Amino acid sequence: MTAKHSPGQLKLRCAQILLTGLGLFIGHLCAGCRPPDEEARSAAEPASSQVVNKAITAEIPEKKWRILHIMSYHSPWFWTDDQFNGFKEGLSDVEIEYRVFQMDTKRRSTDEWKQEAGRQARALIDSWAPDLVYTSDDNAAEYVVRHYLNSNTPFVFSGVNDRPEKYGFVGSSNVTGVLEQEHSVATVRLLKQIAPKVKTVAVFLDDDPTWPGVKERILSKKEEFGDVEFVGWHVVRTFAEYKELVKGYQTTVDALGPFGTYTYKDDDGQNVPYDEVLRWTAENSKLPDLCFWSGHVDRGLLCAVTVSPYEQGRAAGLIARRILVDKESPGSIPMEPTVRGRPVINLARANKLGLKIEASILLGAQAVTEFPWSE
Repeated sequence: MTAKHSPGQLKLRCAQILLTGLGLFIGHLCAGCRPPDEEARSAAEPASSQVVNKAITAEIPEKKWRILHIMSYHSPWFWTDDQFNGFKEGLSDVEIEYRVFQMDTKRRSTDEWKQEAGRQARALIDSWAPDLVYTSDDNAAEYVVRHYLNSNTPFVFSGVNDRPEKYGFVGSSNVTGVLEQEHSVATVRLLKQIAPKVKTVAVFLDDDPTWPGVKERILSKKEEFGDVEFVGWHVVRTFAEYKELVKGYQTTVDALGPFGTYTYKDDDGQNVPYDEVLRWTAENSKLPDLCFWSGHVDRGLLCAVTVSPYEQGRAAGLIARRILVDKESPGSIPMEPTVRGRPVINLARANKLGLKIEASILLGAQAVTEFPWSE
């Protein structure tokens, strides 16, 4: 915090600085050289770096902020990593010391582990005392952030699917962030362009806290889906159960929506990697499928208008900058979703299903040309 001075004190301080600067200038002029430490710094830094550094110090305080990033999931994984990369981009002109805690709740999804991961994350917050905590996705919101509502530590989130009211965020003075809202209407329209006969879609979810919010939003938009209806809404707990459901739907619905495929258990009670679930789906289902995330399309599903993890993270980083640098109160910054979506189509899946896609549709979409297991 910068100390306040009276006008007289400020005049005296300015005179002292002027005299000191004049003395240094004369001394350097007489010596015929620049200070050794300045010589070394300039030689070590490229000219472009020096210009950037001068611009930064002119705009923001010379302080190294401490930010703790709590991931609900793990790294490396594109969803988590892209959010964090976007967040750092939003703060690229600010000097930050980062620490990262991985809750790892996709691969270890028992309630006991989530509780333990939450305790460990909270212990790190209390011991390290960061200037701001950045969290990604719902488990961090549930098991970490809600324990600090209205505290002195600012929290910024991204990737939260459920209603912020559920976690107590609405009205909290120290919490704000970026909501994740899937592009369900745009995705249904894309599916209808590719497979016009689709009218019913069976939905599969896992037991992650992400999905109640997703279901609620999709059902709230059913009037915008035209003649397409989402049916079933199965909360699946084992891979064997999922396989039986998919096989049973082959002649009773027109498409599948495997949205939540992360925590299905095998016969030993261990989580089956979601890429294995999606590969089995592509190899055993003859129905078109849709989702809202590019990772699912990359791993075998037909299409999506995707939510961007990078854009969510970048928006969260810009919010963090407003809090740390511009001194805005977190509670005064609205919690809103990002709006940009991107169509993605798996051409390998379309070919396997015998679907021909018009060139006009492909021109506006990102195309996945091969299944990952065929490389």
